[in-house]
Amino acid sequence: MDGWMIEDYEIFELGDVSLQSGEILRSARLAYKTYGTLSSSGDNVVLLPTFYTGTHVRNEGFFGFGRAIDPARHFIVSVNLFGNGLSSSPSNTPAPQDGPRFPVITFWDNVACQHRLLTERLGVKKMALVAGWSMAGCQCFQWAAQFPEMVDAILPFCASAKTSPHNFVFLEGIKAALCADQSWNGGDYAMPPVAGLKAFARVYAGWAYSQTFYRDGLYRKLGFDTIEELLRDWEADHVDNWDANDLLAKLATWQKGDVSANSLYNGDLAHALGAVRARCIIIPCTQDLYFPPEDNALEADLIAGAQFQPYDSPWGHCAASPGNDAGFTSALEASIAELLQKD
Repeated sequence: MDGWMIEDYEIFELGDVSLQSGEILRSARLAYKTYGTLSSSGDNVVLLPTFYTGTHVRNEGFFGFGRAIDPARHFIVSVNLFGNGLSSSPSNTPAPQDGPRFPVITFWDNVACQHRLLTERLGVKKMALVAGWSMAGCQCFQWAAQFPEMVDAILPFCASAKTSPHNFVFLEGIKAALCADQSWNGGDYAMPPVAGLKAFARVYAGWAYSQTFYRDGLYRKLGFDTIEELLRDWEADHVDNWDANDLLAKLATWQKGDVSANSLYNGDLAHALGAVRARCIIIPCTQDLYFPPEDNALEADLIAGAQFQPYDSPWGHCAASPGNDAGFTSALEASIAELLQKD
């Protein structure tokens, strides 16, 4: 399969892909970017999947020269989630799979296609680390259960191996806010549903940060004098940067998150997590409103040797966003360095 440069990333053509749902994603494409060089021994690969409103560009905040993940020492592969507007998505897929007709894609589907990218295109046989925030962290768990022999270590942060019922309901709320826009038209909108996107963003902002964040006025550290200024910034980001159908496609992936929901494990979460061979550090934020540490504690107990390292931060889920919480960044760097340290 050939790839070619488009702007600052490459495209891997997958052809027609059979999905868990039984549907076929036609002419599927994965967008990705690599940094550094694959070592002769092939033991320096770090995979960074992307998160919900992220691309490979946002992932660049998690590594750098002189840091725990270092392009001078590691071959970093940053791969874009299906539905994020760069890989195959409702917004860039031609009829008859455009817009609301885009098929539901699971984490299993994403990881199966990422595996093809790594093995067929990049010649990767083993990964030193799979790491990521939020939906990217969900993909870390998925990788370790789906291809346990290929992953040496995982570091999911503010994520889960299985989307909890409460997390599912939170996502239903933001979806309902978006779809209530009169111009939504079942996803066949003539113009972007701006009112719906703004409502989506406002509801989401209430979950992304903790109660303490708002009570203590930490939004001022982001340059906003008032909560309303922050909410308007979230509105603008969603209106300017995200297609509504793309947001819902990724949301569907998130809601179906479950490392055991496949033919390998038949819904047995203990079996799926018990099959993980990778060294594992799980870092939840204690004030994360949709990936609470209680869920991760249950999952960590099912993974042999897993380290469970909760971090307390009023930034909530967004503690992990680069630049928000220096303490979280330091803790993350230390854990990454521990997992990447050679014996």
